[in-house]
Amino acid sequence: MEVAGRTAIAVLLALAVLCGGAQGRYHHHTAKHTRHNSAHAHAPSSHSHAPGPSSGSRRHASPPAPPPSSGSGAAGGYPTPSDAPAPEPAAGGGAGAASVYDVVKDFGAVGDGVADDTDAIKTAWDTACQDDGDGVVLAASGHSFLVHTTVFTGPCQGTVTIQLDGTMVAPSDPDRWPANSKRNWLVFYNAHGTTLRGAGVIDGKGQKWWELPCKEHKGQGGSSGHGASCDSPVMLRFFTSNNVTVQGLKIQNSPEFHFRFDSCRGVHVSGLSISSPQTSPNTDGIHIENTQDVVISDVSVSNGDDCVSIGAGTLNVHIENVTCGLGHGISIGSLGKQGTRACVSNVTVRNAVIRHSDNGVRIKTWQGGSGSVSEVSFQDVRMEAVRNPIIIDQYYCLSKSCQNATTAVFVSGVSYAGIRGTYDARSAPIHFGCSDAVPCTNITLADVELLPASGQTVDDPFCWNVYGNAATPTVPPVACLMDGVPGNYADKSSLKCY
Repeated sequence: MEVAGRTAIAVLLALAVLCGGAQGRYHHHTAKHTRHNSAHAHAPSSHSHAPGPSSGSRRHASPPAPPPSSGSGAAGGYPTPSDAPAPEPAAGGGAGAASVYDVVKDFGAVGDGVADDTDAIKTAWDTACQDDGDGVVLAASGHSFLVHTTVFTGPCQGTVTIQLDGTMVAPSDPDRWPANSKRNWLVFYNAHGTTLRGAGVIDGKGQKWWELPCKEHKGQGGSSGHGASCDSPVMLRFFTSNNVTVQGLKIQNSPEFHFRFDSCRGVHVSGLSISSPQTSPNTDGIHIENTQDVVISDVSVSNGDDCVSIGAGTLNVHIENVTCGLGHGISIGSLGKQGTRACVSNVTVRNAVIRHSDNGVRIKTWQGGSGSVSEVSFQDVRMEAVRNPIIIDQYYCLSKSCQNATTAVFVSGVSYAGIRGTYDARSAPIHFGCSDAVPCTNITLADVELLPASGQTVDDPFCWNVYGNAATPTVPPVACLMDGVPGNYADKSSLKCY
């Protein structure tokens, strides 16, 4: 009996160890991480004066679903709306649970829109970033968080999701911003694997920035032109951050660009609403620069500048199911300013709607630059009273003093298919203004039908030094394209970056 008793005790102990081990681990994607006890100590944050996590601060919830994989969704591996993850983590523990860091309950954020919650939110990020598992920084609904300019720095030990279901606001008065920190509001630096998502609102409070005297030269459509003489903050900037996801939020009233992605790789943006007044200068919806492997889908933008702008060094961009209104449409460029080299390739825009904008789909380059724009496809884009539905402008200039030059960015391999709708009859519906020195080549059109929004006269397209063809009859007819390639095409084709 004594032996049997010892055997039974040993079995019970073994089962207890196994059960404890099962509770102490969870599965996320394909990797396993150790879930820490809620009283686990973290290294102190540099914001030591901010409220820190209490011993019970690390509650657990099911993690947000991962972004769609490249093997799911629409043709080509791009995500569809049905691929989108759930909008917020579900409460409760269990297998697959992530640690939740509530900025109000655990870190002392006030959330009244008046008290400064910068330190509380930044400390929550720092704490989650030190966790070697999956962490969710929760800014719950029913709260408004005043946040000053700050940088969320990685790389993190695990992955961090900021779940914003409340409202986050910037200081409204430019005088309240540090004199040397007026270029960015919220920056994510080296924040690989970060997700920013939720049902909340981020408000840049840009009204007083737009009214600064240095922006008094706002032109038609509210644009003062990039490079205005005073600094205004970009609202959300991701810098050298890979595999980032932004999803589901309402973004509004940025002092300048709403989003900017610089030197990133693997960017997924979906389900956003971005808005600012038509008269707000330089308020691009999403700007991409020196970034590759980007998917933008199911996004609505109404603003005072480019809906989506694609800058130099950008490769592999897919834009789908995007609606643009009031601003300057979807733009590649401007490129080649002050003689710089610019490279953009493999850009697809599909199933877009552009309404009452100055431009539809545009490529804009300065004289004197170098590099190339190649392998660009605009497919199934609906235009509604757009002033310049299709435009290549290689004489882009913000003043009357720009001179013609002997070099330019080489534009080649651009296709327009299924571009239909109406245009504002103040301008020709199709404008190809290519460089004298470096012609545009391999420009193709198919199933293009653009009619005046008012009146009966269909305006003729404008072509200058452009080679290509119309694969099907177009409205208006594009008879001004030159066949074949220029005589020095072999020399020019070497200008391609990729």
